[in-house]
Amino acid sequence: MSTNDLPPAISLWEETAPPAPDYPAVTGSVRAHVAIVGAGYTGLSAALHLAEAGQDVVVIDTHAPGWGASGRNGGQVIAGVKYDPEPLREMFGPAVGGRMVETVGGAPDLVFDLIDRHAIACDPVRTGWLQLAVSAATLGVLHSRARQWRGEGADVHLLDPAETARLTGSDAYEGAMLDRRGGTVQPLAYARGLASASVRAGARLFARTQATALAPDGAGWRVTTDGGDIRADRVILATNGYSGQVHDGMRRSVIAVPSWQVGTEPLPPDLRAAILPEGQSGSDMRRLLRYFRLDAAGRFVLGSRGSFTAPQPDRSLRALCDAARHIFPALRRVKFTHHWGGMVAVTGDHLPHLHVLAPGLFAGLGYNGRGVAMATVMGGALAALAAGADADLIGLPVAPLRPMRLHAASRLGVRATIAWYRLLDGRA
Repeated sequence: MSTNDLPPAISLWEETAPPAPDYPAVTGSVRAHVAIVGAGYTGLSAALHLAEAGQDVVVIDTHAPGWGASGRNGGQVIAGVKYDPEPLREMFGPAVGGRMVETVGGAPDLVFDLIDRHAIACDPVRTGWLQLAVSAATLGVLHSRARQWRGEGADVHLLDPAETARLTGSDAYEGAMLDRRGGTVQPLAYARGLASASVRAGARLFARTQATALAPDGAGWRVTTDGGDIRADRVILATNGYSGQVHDGMRRSVIAVPSWQVGTEPLPPDLRAAILPEGQSGSDMRRLLRYFRLDAAGRFVLGSRGSFTAPQPDRSLRALCDAARHIFPALRRVKFTHHWGGMVAVTGDHLPHLHVLAPGLFAGLGYNGRGVAMATVMGGALAALAAGADADLIGLPVAPLRPMRLHAASRLGVRATIAWYRLLDGRA
């Protein structure tokens, strides 16, 4: 592939999502029961849950709803977190761990329920998610994972190589786990739909409004912005991988890792019938995993971890296109037409983090590549906390905020790890 053949820097999701309303910026003073900083899935889900419960909610974002990772991810709706049910119970105990297993296992149900109830036009497909084994060792992991989730009543199935090849259209894999709980959405359209639903429920949403400071204000909080200030009884910080302006400890509690995607023109009918013919999305089990899907128009989309350099270097884009054509050789006759990227917030323990930072100040972040479902669930948990729910009963454990030691050097460490993983994956 020559440089001239590389796809331009155009987001497929931005190009195909319904237009965004023109939300105003904050000017002057605003009062609310709850102020939410960040209009991604976390903040918008929290706003919708609170507004439906009758709370007076204000949401602000430096840009617009879904501008960050919520509008740039792969749109895969995946159940669970990086750990399976048995380790979660070992880490958190049978009571808390059991509630967490139930919550994360049912996360896609919340996403698709919100889509249905609020008629969100985001091309939802719920035919399942494929986790794809690239070796005998990873196939063994899938056997254990499927056993554990089946024990929880989940609709998961192990697939042999032939059935895996049929559902993917590729013979590159040793087998797979089909998780029927999962699916896909148009991610930016989902974010904009959540925004519209929260406004219809009574929330007030402001764009082009940057939070510059946060301070106690009597019994509540004051959020200072570049256009005015917001006084609220409670505040939710929902900035995830774009944290730092008003609470630097949150920024230092995650590593923001770039993830990039490429997309093709709509596939011709023969390829559309052969590649992912039943509409599942897929994620392989390489150390630097690749994830892929079709969109509503039959465009093939593939993503993976990328460089910290922006714009994305030609070499890395070429590697993504080459990877797609290696997995699906028939894509050699299809043109790649889009590329885009965003930041994935990765935590040290690879779990999402829910925090009570101070009385009336809450935060949730760190979805480790599973943000569509987990950020939606986190928003509901934050809404419950802000409404006064018992923290022990909301389904996600509340953890102390622990900024990473030597955070300033962590990006170098991530770069080295990515390079090492890329070398190991190449040898596999």
